[in-house]
Amino acid sequence: MKNFIYIATFLITFVAVSQSTTVAFEKSKLTLAKKYSDQSSAISSIYNIIALEGPTSTYLDTLAVMYFNSRKNISCFLVIEDILKSKPNDQRLLEMKAISLESMGALEKAIETYQTILKLSNSNYHAYKISGLQLALNKFDEAYASAKKADQLTDSGKYEVTFQVNKNYNQKVKLKPAIAYLLGMIEVAMKKNEDAKLSFERAVSLFPDFVLAKSKLTTLEAQ
Repeated sequence: MKNFIYIATFLITFVAVSQSTTVAFEKSKLTLAKKYSDQSSAISSIYNIIALEGPTSTYLDTLAVMYFNSRKNISCFLVIEDILKSKPNDQRLLEMKAISLESMGALEKAIETYQTILKLSNSNYHAYKISGLQLALNKFDEAYASAKKADQLTDSGKYEVTFQVNKNYNQKVKLKPAIAYLLGMIEVAMKKNEDAKLSFERAVSLFPDFVLAKSKLTTLEAQ
């Protein structure tokens, strides 16, 4: 009986050591794959690590980030959905989920996710994102309310929005003038041109080089 217990203990220890060695080996492979920008090998090693460590492996987060950075939106979304079961309020994961959904064209679901984030962050940037998506869905009243909320929330000053001016030029704009511009765009859609003029004027006053806002203002003034 003692011999049986000894053998069983030895086998358990051997398996544990063997698994630990395999995990360490896969982590070494992952480090090399990252070093040499070999994404397919890196992802393969991450899957091996997760398979060895089980569903609680922290490398699920790494896998989500890998998919996110490579714009594999469906895979990123599916991995994040699994992780959020145990970390439902992880804002970083929720933001990746929202961006992935938006990139997939699932705008309604993206709005829902940003609304969840907004409850956690109370950030004017997340209210701005909600408003922009609502505008894209022609939900003008909802978009207007969300943009107004974004305009009223405290601005951290750390967010910028990139606007495509033309095929050769993108312009980065601070969030406050971007919110004013978005309000103007919503007001144009709602046929509130006088209000839109005021919003575009405010956007330009906050950022005098705001190309799109100046262009929209010129168009409205010419009508």
